[in-house]
Amino acid sequence: MSDPRIERLEERIAWLEHHVTKQDKAMLELSEALDLVRRECLRLRERAESSAPTETLPSAGDERPPHY
Repeated sequence: MSDPRIERLEERIAWLEHHVTKQDKAMLELSEALDLVRRECLRLRERAESSAPTETLPSAGDERPPHY
């Protein structure tokens, strides 16, 4: 004969263990997604820096003539 209190505690412990397992899985998935986003952000930043103009001032050929 089992004590109902012990059975209730065992049920709660089993539920908590299941919940912790689900949380661990979710945290792992979020960590992997965050790593992917970080890599993509770095790739985009490098791409933007490599395509940025090297000269900030307009060259003489880019200026409009005074009569415009």
